[in-house]
Amino acid sequence: MNAWIMLAAAGLLEIVWAVGLKYAHGFTRPLASAVTIAAMVVSMWLLAQAARTLPIGTAYAIWTGIGAVGAAVLGIMLFSESASVVRIGCIGLIVAGIVGLKLSSPA
Repeated sequence: MNAWIMLAAAGLLEIVWAVGLKYAHGFTRPLASAVTIAAMVVSMWLLAQAARTLPIGTAYAIWTGIGAVGAAVLGIMLFSESASVVRIGCIGLIVAGIVGLKLSSPA
């Protein structure tokens, strides 16, 4: 599988486990906890596989960026977190950073 596809999948799973932490309620809910832990393990494995080809600084930054943006957006949608102009602007800056890293990556 292509390293960029693995990295994107790893980032999507990071969103799953980040949001899953909220649903796991401190790992007191078994099903939500199991899904969260499984997403963590697979996300980290996919990141590790992608990092075999991609520069680690790029891979890690994009992985955390996808997770941060996804968790922030889902926090707004699912948990009624703030959607202020400043917050949305900052999320946009993270997206710009992710795109910039991808475009400037040699791999």
